[in-house]
Amino acid sequence: MAAPLSAGQARAAWLEHLANERRASPRTLEAYGFAAQRYIVFLEQHRGESLSARDLGGITAGEVRAWLAHLRSGETPLSPRSLSQALSAIRTFHRFLDRRLEIPNAAIALVRGPRAKPGAPRPVTEDQAIGLIAEPALDPDREDWEVARDQAVLTLLYGCGLRISEALSLKRCDAPIPEQLRIVGKGSKTRIVPALPAVRQAVDEYLAAAPFALSPDEPLFRAKRGGPLTPRHVQATVQNLRGRLGLPASATPHALRHSFATHLLGAGADLRSIQELLGHASLSTTQRYTEVDAAALLSAYASAHPRA
Repeated sequence: MAAPLSAGQARAAWLEHLANERRASPRTLEAYGFAAQRYIVFLEQHRGESLSARDLGGITAGEVRAWLAHLRSGETPLSPRSLSQALSAIRTFHRFLDRRLEIPNAAIALVRGPRAKPGAPRPVTEDQAIGLIAEPALDPDREDWEVARDQAVLTLLYGCGLRISEALSLKRCDAPIPEQLRIVGKGSKTRIVPALPAVRQAVDEYLAAAPFALSPDEPLFRAKRGGPLTPRHVQATVQNLRGRLGLPASATPHALRHSFATHLLGAGADLRSIQELLGHASLSTTQRYTEVDAAALLSAYASAHPRA
């Protein structure tokens, strides 16, 4: 009779599954494998015995919470975000045990990870935002209408504070863009956003150059072959642009939305107005931009004040 599968062997089988069937990246495999190794070692020390794969089905919610508390203590305690990532890895491990090895554990669903405080937004500067919008025109491999399209999308993100999905949800009937643009955002919540002349002009130039005849209900922005433009295209475009401009990896399409809010705040706009423009359900979400504005102020003070 074959010896029962050990917890370590179950971990190895799970990692092999992730690598060969799920095509997980080496980085993911390393992080998940390390989390599962720490989990098994802790449980064996906690129980004072080696664990089989079958034993993992009997792990209690209290034992999982004790493991999280262990990770939170010591000389190198994990941050709330890292704890959440470790718990996510263990949930994936137990899902594998349930589906592939028929070792379920309902207690895992009872454990809630710590709430990770969202980091402060990372906007680009005004010059960097303008550079990102202007740079497509310098690409010799893009047709004129593609340049106009990319500039129109980026101008909407920065000029109106739109999410990528919101900009790409615009229909042909939404253009020419009016002075007050109606946007349906997260949770089907509608908001009205003022459209600057530069925004309206950018979309007009795209429409004038676009080679496609669109019906009123079709998506406004089109890919090279005529299909709807995708968020992945916008992300790839900005990735290419920031490489040419020497900008950091934080210069993403969403950073233009962050910049919209941060630059408005720096110019004197009040938080409540910015909340409405961004479509945030909670003012506390918008208040994160005050951290960015304060950090910029301190940085300017430190670099310019003679007594800093």
